[in-house]
Amino acid sequence: MANEHDAAAMAGDVAHGAAEAAGHAASNAGMPQLDLTSFPNQIFWLLVTLVVIYWVLSRIALPRISAVLADRSGTISGDLAAAEDYKLKAREAEAAYEKALADARAQAQKIVAEARAEIQKDLDAATAKADAEISARATESEARIAEIRAGAVEAVEAVAKDTAGELVAALGGKADATAIAAAVGARVKG
Repeated sequence: MANEHDAAAMAGDVAHGAAEAAGHAASNAGMPQLDLTSFPNQIFWLLVTLVVIYWVLSRIALPRISAVLADRSGTISGDLAAAEDYKLKAREAEAAYEKALADARAQAQKIVAEARAEIQKDLDAATAKADAEISARATESEARIAEIRAGAVEAVEAVAKDTAGELVAALGGKADATAIAAAVGARVKG
């Protein structure tokens, strides 16, 4: 059994040595991509891969991308056209608003002018009425003042006559009523 075991161990050592030798040979050969003997095979598979990629891109991916881009372009141009329409409508609405505002201002000015005219008319009527009342009261007051003046002059004359008569009597003389009246009348007239 020892022989068998030794034989198996030897066979394993041989296999291990052969694998090690192959590994050294492969590492000495360099990278397999740079091995000139495999270039024709690599070039063939490169061309096959490029053709497959080109076919997949040109038949499947690029048409989908083109459709998406065309759809987006159509959406953008539609949105731009709608924006222009809205912009035009906004300008028209602004012009209508400005016109309505100007009309409202004109109407307001007209109403203010009418109100001013009406107020002025009422004011003129009230002023005329007040002037008439003031004139009537002034005339009435002047008449009263004239009456008061006339009454005051008569009262002054009567007081002056009485006072003059009393003074003359107090001084010991006798004064004639007509002479006192003439003297007071002359003095009052100036």
